Amino acid sequence: MNINELKFDEQGLIPAIVKDSETGEVLMLAYMNRESLKISLEKKLTCFYSRSRQELWLKGETSGNYQHIESISADCDGDALLVTVKKDGPACHTGTESCFFNEIFGKPGNFSVDGLYRLLQDRKATLPEGSYTSYLFEKGLDKILKKVGEECTEVIIAGKAEDKRETVYEIADLMYHVMVLMVEAGITPSEIREELASRHVIDHKVKQEKMV
Repeated sequence: MNINELKFDEQGLIPAIVKDSETGEVLMLAYMNRESLKISLEKKLTCFYSRSRQELWLKGETSGNYQHIESISADCDGDALLVTVKKDGPACHTGTESCFFNEIFGKPGNFSVDGLYRLLQDRKATLPEGSYTSYLFEKGLDKILKKVGEECTEVIIAGKAEDKRETVYEIADLMYHVMVLMVEAGITPSEIREELASRHVIDHKVKQEKMV
């Protein structure tokens, strides 16, 4: 399918759903016209049309949070696009990884690292009264680090006891407090994923060198 086969609406626009290529998470919904789509294809960076400002905008041009396009697909009717990207930073202007963070319906078991991260970001921004997370952010870095250290010890004790259920519980506690630290330090889940991915390659090479 080419651009001429797409169905733009009466305003010459087509909705574009942007998805993270690494996590599969939906990042945002924006609109493209023919010109912005052509720019996106040429630059391999998402470019949209702002309906409020009535002008083109290259995502990341002011924030640095560019979205590098890996693929663009049209739906069965040709009237909507799915854009898969590798992003340089948060997709939302609020600083969250995704624009979709206001939960309306869902089960508590629908957990994701990015979802928890956005929730913690919201807690830090709003500091709701009576929230343990608010308490940690209000106390600051030293308190957060103290809790991370305590939870590390609890994981070691549970693991040494070979108590699987307790170990799972303590690891969950540790993950939560580590993510509070990440929010406090401005470290995103995508940065951790990138570090882990690069470290795998580096470790493999180091092992090879040691074997020689």
